[in-house]
Amino acid sequence: MNKTLVMIIGPPAVGKTTVGAELSGITGFPLFHAHLSIEAVLPVFDFGTAPFRRLVTNFRKEMLSEVVISDLPGLIYTYVWAFGHAGELEYVQDLASIFEASGGRVVFAELKADLAVRLERNEGEDRLAAKASKRDMESSRKRLLEHEEDYRFNSDGDFPFPDHLLIDNTRVDPRTVAQRIADHFSLPRMESFS
Repeated sequence: MNKTLVMIIGPPAVGKTTVGAELSGITGFPLFHAHLSIEAVLPVFDFGTAPFRRLVTNFRKEMLSEVVISDLPGLIYTYVWAFGHAGELEYVQDLASIFEASGGRVVFAELKADLAVRLERNEGEDRLAAKASKRDMESSRKRLLEHEEDYRFNSDGDFPFPDHLLIDNTRVDPRTVAQRIADHFSLPRMESFS
């Protein structure tokens, strides 16, 4: 069975995990949001340290590798991609190659939203429930604003992979965004697995 990796990318607090959860309900693909690996490592190693980066990277690669050899039809994975930042493109290519090497397909759903909306979403109940490291609201807001200055989190028309869909979800509900992704990439529906 050819598997599909759906990478939902976009800036912090744009709604990747929420849209991913909706897409999981539509497709039956499990959601592996990036913070699952981050939150697992943070109690032991500080964010950004060499051991932190190694462990998070290896955990993500191992997860994708296990999905490829499993009975799962695919996976939804969320990621904050810092476009133009050293090593980011190579990292994403590395993740994509795990699926492509076995004949799988990789598609990219890129989300973007106004900063004011993202700052509001940064304090959302679902986000805080899933991401313990975001619960210090002052620190989380400060980091989001600093990263906004330092990095480019949207491709701005310069996307390096062909299977790409950009959605401005500033004023679009997560279910509608997920439905657009499923339709655009002709993803299987949950009922097709019954």
